[in-house]
Amino acid sequence: MITSELVTPTHLTRKALIYIRQSTPQQVISNQESLRLQYALRLRAIELGWRSDDIEIIDADLGQTAAVAQNRQGFKEVVSRVTLGEVGIILSSEVTRLSRNCSDWYPLLDICGYRSCLIADRDGVYDPASTNGRLLLGLKGQLSEFELHTIRSRLNAGLLNKAQRGDLSLALPIGLIRQEDGQVFKDPNLEIQERIGLVFSAFLRLKSANKVLRFFNEDHLCLPRLDRFGDLTWKEPSIAAILSILKNPAFAGAFVYGRSQTHRDLSGKSKTKRSPFGKWKIVVKNKYPAYISWETFERIQAMLLDNYAEYDRNKTRGVPRAGATLLHGMVYCGECGHKMVVQYKGGPQYQCNFLRQQYQVPVCQRISSQPIDDFVVQAFFQALSPLELDVYEQALKTQAEAAHQTWQAHEQQLERLRYQAALAQRQYNQIDPDNRLVAAELERRWEASLVALKEAEDRLAFQQQNCENPPLLPPELKAAFSQIAQRLPEIWSQEEILPTPQKKALLRCLIDKVVIHHLAHDKIQARIVWKGGETTSAIVPITVGSFRRLSSAAEMEAVILEFSKQGKTDEEIAQHLTGLGYASPKNTQAVLPSTVKTTRLKHRIFQKRCQSHPRHIPGYLTIPQIAPTLGVTAHWIYHYIRNGRIEVTRDQQTGLYLFPDQPETLDLLRQLKENTVKNLRF
Repeated sequence: MITSELVTPTHLTRKALIYIRQSTPQQVISNQESLRLQYALRLRAIELGWRSDDIEIIDADLGQTAAVAQNRQGFKEVVSRVTLGEVGIILSSEVTRLSRNCSDWYPLLDICGYRSCLIADRDGVYDPASTNGRLLLGLKGQLSEFELHTIRSRLNAGLLNKAQRGDLSLALPIGLIRQEDGQVFKDPNLEIQERIGLVFSAFLRLKSANKVLRFFNEDHLCLPRLDRFGDLTWKEPSIAAILSILKNPAFAGAFVYGRSQTHRDLSGKSKTKRSPFGKWKIVVKNKYPAYISWETFERIQAMLLDNYAEYDRNKTRGVPRAGATLLHGMVYCGECGHKMVVQYKGGPQYQCNFLRQQYQVPVCQRISSQPIDDFVVQAFFQALSPLELDVYEQALKTQAEAAHQTWQAHEQQLERLRYQAALAQRQYNQIDPDNRLVAAELERRWEASLVALKEAEDRLAFQQQNCENPPLLPPELKAAFSQIAQRLPEIWSQEEILPTPQKKALLRCLIDKVVIHHLAHDKIQARIVWKGGETTSAIVPITVGSFRRLSSAAEMEAVILEFSKQGKTDEEIAQHLTGLGYASPKNTQAVLPSTVKTTRLKHRIFQKRCQSHPRHIPGYLTIPQIAPTLGVTAHWIYHYIRNGRIEVTRDQQTGLYLFPDQPETLDLLRQLKENTVKNLRF
């Protein structure tokens, strides 16, 4: 029987779809009455005139939200069947069941209007093809979307209000337990408390999460973890487990809400991203029993951030490594202000390549690391020399505290393994021996627990033996450590005593950053920024490739020519120039006599007659004789000899490179000059 004037015989020849949906799986279980009302729409379809065989129920979206249509297979089926013209009416308890998003609702109305498909709910039947029907359905869709926004806003407001007080029940990490009345206490298991405390103390001592992991693995210590069912289990440590403890503010007694944010991309997929420390939405301190103070937690987060070697993006320094450069992560470019990276190809050097990466321009600066490191180390020694430090006693005290914590962790782990072995034994003794299926499994568990207990006892006995016989330091090394501030320059170059990572860690204790800038080819302006803001500036000389690249080349050349004409020797001139503060291209401390000699001979100022005339060896040609004939400099021939393109041996008596005095020699050298041959051998 047709009870609506909108229903026509044409509609009755097609299917009637009943769309059923609940927003969450919890509603599917708890809201049974709403579910019954939706399934009862079958009677409504029969009252409207559809035969029972032509009525289909679409309930594939139970437990799915209507905010988006991406994961709703039932809704997609409804749309596709309406598009094919198979549906005469869509029935739903209310339009919110179909969609709570206008971007999904209005396309459905367009398709239904085009295919003459009706839409019905408990209030009535609507024709999307008519003006009044589309108006009512459009208003209901907008109200449905607004209702979802209102409900979400109301729930979020209540949730945020509860979070502002720190009363929101969030999941707690291992080591903290929430009682039924909402109060939070430390886990009564002392081994769990001590093991979590050992993670924090080891990180503060070792300064790196990877070193903490290595420390736990070397001592065969496990970490308490929660399995997927929420039960306690002891597992081998991993870097993720250690970082989850170090980064969780609950161990510092703080309730934190908003540590992550969820964003949707253009495809509708949601992505969760962690918010950095300091940008958390709500932080309520002193809410939980704390394992560490909030100040210690902040220091740990700063150390973890600084340990990431992301020079270009986060400008962090990274952990001290074994590379030759001592200032990696601390050097800034004085030209553009960006952090410089380390490059070892072609020798250790600091390189500023930020602008090259961003704009494909040439490298801003490329400076050898050795002179910069030497200058900073000397400044570090001067800053440290007035201090009176007893590193040996402090190291012994720290080592004793770490050994005590490790020993206590082993004792607690051994006690737990003993309990597990005794429990496995009791379970095995209580089972009927004839029940072999169960007895065999319990026997296997008992045997595995005994093996684990024996391994732990052997490790503890071995460590106890090492603790009773600790390695002794030589008296001179003990004296050096007892006066580390004064004796540090003596042991700085001894790699077996002070490895490179330890040197870098020492420099970072006092130095915040170093800014370097090229003033000339042989001069660098360096500024050390110390912890606290004080600065030290100096001009650092560096070596160059040739005499002409020296900034004082013209002055030095004038002095050399003047003194050479006066009959001064090369050694006297070099000593005089060194006293004036000049230096050679390859020596930043003094002027070498060879530099004076090279400059003097270039201007053809000779001290011996033989210097003005090339030597003649019967049957052979020398390089000074060959060079004018070929129209090249003697350095060109020497360069080809050094790189192996000309293979010739040096004469032992004269110390010269001798070539056969034959016409073929000059012809071959001309071919090499014209690149018609690659290599020559004499």
